[in-house]
Amino acid sequence: MRCVAMADLHGQLPPSSMMPMGDILLLGGDLCPTSNHSPKFQAHWLDTTFRKWLETMPYQWIVGVAGNHDFVFQERPDLVPNLPWTYLQDRGCECDGIRVYGSPWQPIFYDWSFNLDEQGLKQKWALIPDNIQVLLLHGPPYGYGDLTARGERVGSQSLTDRIQQIRPALVVCGHIHPAYGMYMLEATTVLNAAFVNEQYIPTNPPLVFDL
Repeated sequence: MRCVAMADLHGQLPPSSMMPMGDILLLGGDLCPTSNHSPKFQAHWLDTTFRKWLETMPYQWIVGVAGNHDFVFQERPDLVPNLPWTYLQDRGCECDGIRVYGSPWQPIFYDWSFNLDEQGLKQKWALIPDNIQVLLLHGPPYGYGDLTARGERVGSQSLTDRIQQIRPALVVCGHIHPAYGMYMLEATTVLNAAFVNEQYIPTNPPLVFDL
């Protein structure tokens, strides 16, 4: 199965002609525009612009999580529209036998959404089943795809520990735009698939991984 990974779109949606061929599109959060963080605006954008974009995507499965800019998913989940994708928030799904688990949380980062301290994060990661093959996140694990432009590592140490325990084939994350790229955490491939750079300009192509 060919996985296509993207995160941190921030409302900037590439046309289908720019997307790699694949079987499953994995979206690692921060989907909504930065221009307006109100839940009502985000719900409307999801139901209109984002819906139309999803409908053009050439993939059999589209699976996503929210990110720290996607306030509507945490503050007003009742407003989130029913979209042509599978949204994961501390739960899993199967795509042609491939087990995917998704979670939007990250270490405390200003006053954005889905913030938890490390003890709270450890409890969230404990919910991840041992037998999953793909872990879809917003925040990266500590030491892998988490280096900021200031040279600070801001990932979750308890997430790194949990990945080492369960050894999924693939981890997809984003959140830290300058850390875009592929990393190896022992036998696990970690993709920081941030689409935009530090200035929120679309710069980085989607990343592809074959399971």
